[in-house]
Amino acid sequence: MTEAPNTAPGDPRHDDRRVHTRHDREPGAVPEGPLHLLTRSAWQAVLAAGVATLALGVLVLVWPGASLLAAGVLFGLYLLVSGVLQLVAAFGTHAATSLRVMAFISGALSILLGLFCFRGAMQSVLLLALWIGIGWLFRGITQALAAASDPGVPARGWQILLGIVSFLAGIVLIVSPFASVAVLTLVGGCWLLVVGVTEIVTAFRIRGRARHVPRAV
Repeated sequence: MTEAPNTAPGDPRHDDRRVHTRHDREPGAVPEGPLHLLTRSAWQAVLAAGVATLALGVLVLVWPGASLLAAGVLFGLYLLVSGVLQLVAAFGTHAATSLRVMAFISGALSILLGLFCFRGAMQSVLLLALWIGIGWLFRGITQALAAASDPGVPARGWQILLGIVSFLAGIVLIVSPFASVAVLTLVGGCWLLVVGVTEIVTAFRIRGRARHVPRAV
């Protein structure tokens, strides 16, 4: 039997395919499968989200005033962007004239409210509280009436109770916006802490299960 010539890497007769085949068969060179890559990326993403949520909750509890100001600024930006988009939709679509007029009025009103938010910190917080309060007010009325008028709604009693609570919370926010938003900020900070810790624990559980997934899968 004729043996293959012993050639150096620089020799033209050197065959790189034999070298790559030998290394590919080594245990450490097994390519990572899509399922293994997904599980490894999943726990890292959940861990990063948990740490970010936990840090945000700490910031909200330590500096509630600054958090309210930041929320007011973001709310003002949201109103400006949504208003511009609605104006573009009013002039750039082929909808009916009545719908275009409504989109124009809504967009112009959103822009004015957004500019009102940037006049001062208190204006933005006040408008944010009123916005949330009105939303809860209408949602509570709608939810309570829908559950009361339909006997087949699941957990009908709880739906009615939740609608009444949302309605009352909206009234409280409208009547006393600043105090209510301050309390809401503290509750939101505690909620962010709980969610962050839960996500971190979940991430490590996913990591433990990911170790049992074969690398080649």
